[in-house]
Amino acid sequence: MDGRIEGQEQERRTIHAGGEWRDAITGAMREVLDPADGEPFAQVAEGDEKDVDVAVEAARRAFDGGQGAWPRTPARERADVLRRTADLLRRDREELGRLEARDAGKTLEEGRVDIDCVADAFRYFADLVAAEAPGRVVDAGSDEIHSVVVHEPVGVCALITPWNYPLLQASWKIAPALAAGNTFVVKPSEITPLSTVALIRLLTEAGLPAGVANIVTGPGHTVGARLSEHPDVALVSFTGGTVSGTKVARAAAETAKKVALELGGKNPNVVFADACATEEGFDTAVDQALNAAFIHSGQVCSAGGRLIVEETVKERFVAELAARAARIRVGRGTAEGVETGPMVSEQQRARTEEYVASALAEGAVLRAGGRRPEPSEERPEGGYYYLPTVLDDCHRSMRVVREEVFGPVLTVETFRTEDEAVALANDTEYGLAGAVWTADAGRARRVAGRLRHGTVWINDFHPYLPQAEWGGFGRSGVGRELGPAGLAEYREAKHVYQNLAPRPVRWFAG
Repeated sequence: MDGRIEGQEQERRTIHAGGEWRDAITGAMREVLDPADGEPFAQVAEGDEKDVDVAVEAARRAFDGGQGAWPRTPARERADVLRRTADLLRRDREELGRLEARDAGKTLEEGRVDIDCVADAFRYFADLVAAEAPGRVVDAGSDEIHSVVVHEPVGVCALITPWNYPLLQASWKIAPALAAGNTFVVKPSEITPLSTVALIRLLTEAGLPAGVANIVTGPGHTVGARLSEHPDVALVSFTGGTVSGTKVARAAAETAKKVALELGGKNPNVVFADACATEEGFDTAVDQALNAAFIHSGQVCSAGGRLIVEETVKERFVAELAARAARIRVGRGTAEGVETGPMVSEQQRARTEEYVASALAEGAVLRAGGRRPEPSEERPEGGYYYLPTVLDDCHRSMRVVREEVFGPVLTVETFRTEDEAVALANDTEYGLAGAVWTADAGRARRVAGRLRHGTVWINDFHPYLPQAEWGGFGRSGVGRELGPAGLAEYREAKHVYQNLAPRPVRWFAG
């Protein structure tokens, strides 16, 4: 039997520990809602602290085992398992993409692209560890000394993932954790757990030994909290909101475990007038501003929700942007022709509505959206839909400009000089990502060099590469995912110093 979800009973047993699929110890269940209509379409086990303890114990046994244990499996063999997983993801691309779209509310095409990116991450980390040298030789200044630095897995890893990109964010943690030789327990968001459950099945099908990959489905305040504080967990990697992330860090500090946090952003998209000097340039900059803000209904940690545009082109730019935003087709993500789906939950939509209301009360001008659309055949009654919204005449004192909305809301600010543009872009507690649009190569390099953000795009927005590090400055978190640094997060460096000609030191006279 392959790793695909096959029937309701398999869906219900979504806790995996020590190679076995289980119900929650309490027997509790949670319904998974389809954000397109608000109706339940699956059930998962609702685990708690006791389920975490069982899963961590299984991961600990798999890590501490003998010669055949995962940490002592040769890197090339670990890489082979990751490559087989990538192949299985490609095989099940359509099924997994549809599951991701239905669970998270995104369009079917977005779901398919996510699966491609997940497969790319597994293949990248497989290739990275397979090509590595066994250790770094250190020159000790003597032929009688052999000194080498090697890298070893940290141990049992707790991986806590968000609801907006369930499988993609899981892969950014699971692939390097496995490549480095760790075992893990993953906690997906209770809102969107299904594709991560499916991934654990694929890892088993790919030949991963029992106990290496474990999953506990359940809420953050029980499952996530216990994983963060558990004494047998060596590392916790969390992606999500700042409030939850700081709780994770505090809990992890009690046992001095390694912590990696990706906490979102308030990302500027800076457009200089010279980028709009031609019709093609203008069209591209407007199109990319829409993509930056409204992909996945703005529920993206790197969403370009702050448009900072040069004053001389602002009126034309915003008029065109608002006109195009009003034409975006919002509906069920699996419906033909729909361009963006619903928000993930009623809570998230209500949060967005509150931000828009506060912005209008503070003087922002509504140029597009700002309301729920009327129900239709492609937007069923009960779905969590909200129209792409453009708010003009915004300023830094507004909450909607300072705080992460995580919804389809774009704010507009203006600048006159390069220095002012940089100052506005950096005037945020976050520092995850940002972009600069200009036809001036020198200006592009200057501005990119001055922006305090972990990723800076020049004349583009949103692409990432698995071989390039991802993470942020400031309140956007600590640590990096992807790239060589993403692998290093899951390792400890060990210095092995060998004296080839030992003799007495005679430090002490006796």
